[in-house]
Amino acid sequence: MNPETVIDLHCHAAGLGAGGSGCRVSARLRRSWKFRFYLRAFGVTEAELEREGDMLVLRRLAEGLAQAQLVDQAVILALDCVVDSAGRPSPDESELYIPNDFIAQACRRHDNLLFGASVNPYRRDALEQLDSVAAAGAVLLKWLPSIQGIDPADQRLRPFYRRLAALRLPLLCHTGEEESFTRADNTLADPERLRNALEEGVTVIAAHCASNGRNQGEHNFPRFLRLASAYPNLHADISALTQINRLGHLQKVLARPELHDRLHFGTDMPLPCTGLTSPWFQLGRLPFAEIRRLAAIRNPWDQSLRLKQALGLPQSVLTNTARLLRRP
Repeated sequence: MNPETVIDLHCHAAGLGAGGSGCRVSARLRRSWKFRFYLRAFGVTEAELEREGDMLVLRRLAEGLAQAQLVDQAVILALDCVVDSAGRPSPDESELYIPNDFIAQACRRHDNLLFGASVNPYRRDALEQLDSVAAAGAVLLKWLPSIQGIDPADQRLRPFYRRLAALRLPLLCHTGEEESFTRADNTLADPERLRNALEEGVTVIAAHCASNGRNQGEHNFPRFLRLASAYPNLHADISALTQINRLGHLQKVLARPELHDRLHFGTDMPLPCTGLTSPWFQLGRLPFAEIRRLAAIRNPWDQSLRLKQALGLPQSVLTNTARLLRRP
């Protein structure tokens, strides 16, 4: 991996299970307006997926990224299912399940896509699964605790963290409120719950810098900042920080220069395709002429990057990720 490569650290996938992908969507989520909203953002329809298979989503992502002038690669994130009390996978009880094999296969087909694995640590075979995804070329591990039912502070997870550290596999963990699903336990996304992983030497990336939500009567962002000052192995991505409900959050993060060498560019794709990160929401923060120029950028990766740069993102941050990811 070229250390100067510009990588989108945070890019989602989707699927219905068409074409033997193994993906699952809960009936509750499928009935929700959010399901149709995000399918449109991925540029696909249910009928297309049923006809061509879920791999169409990944092909469209790879094609769109190939047209970007400023971003070279993207980490595509799997999402493991919840597990039952015996440690057995329960895809039917999960809001969304995007299997590792599906994402790994897509990343083998498209050299601008990187495999972001997901392993629920409560699986009976969690350590074996970790070894498996590492062997398959995973560059990081992704958790969405509030959806997957994972408590990062659970002392039983320390052996899992030790294996992560030994594999040099970074943990990208959602922090702050989760609003993309029909239900979530946001107490599990409290950044303070990441202490055990950090103590065990895991490189942890706090997705979205814990920039929204509260825990124990305190905003999550100062809770993240305390951890970042205590643990140099705590990083963060800046995905979603230009979303309409997070206006000004990117500037708050960038005002902390001590964080700059631990920040990572991300889009939270397909978020830039939804209109929720439109440059026009920055009226009053950026000159009108600059907003108009940014809004004219058609490629979502290029627009996301240029918007963040206009709001103060240093060029140096863009190459942090290539130096951090596990190299297959």
